[in-house]
Amino acid sequence: MKRRVLFLCTGNSCRSQLAEAMVGHDLGDKWEASSAGTRPAGFVHPLVPVVLAEIGIRHQGRSKSIEEFRRAEFDLVVTVCDSAAEECPVWLGKGKRLHIAFPDPAQSKGSEAEQLGVFRALRDDIRRRVVAALQTL
Repeated sequence: MKRRVLFLCTGNSCRSQLAEAMVGHDLGDKWEASSAGTRPAGFVHPLVPVVLAEIGIRHQGRSKSIEEFRRAEFDLVVTVCDSAAEECPVWLGKGKRLHIAFPDPAQSKGSEAEQLGVFRALRDDIRRRVVAALQTL
């Protein structure tokens, strides 16, 4: 039986979207991944599908509110930004909680090429750290 993981961020537009897509791709046989935001942006940042496509992952997510998952049960809830960790001190459920913070790529400045570089670095860091954490559980 697959375990369920929820990735929480503030806007659910970048970091949690990347984590959900990569865990679904890399560990989909063991984990069912979802993502949500404490204050959802209502959109997925346009560079998220671009950097996922570069590694062969088709993005299919949308920005979702944590309220959509209040009654759902998860084996693990992972906060991927500090503000989400602060805003959700207690998840109302029996699952474990893990915090792995990443910087917000949407705050990056510069040319499109420079911003793509920030998103690629984040994508690779999330894949390395989050996938490794889930593989040890």
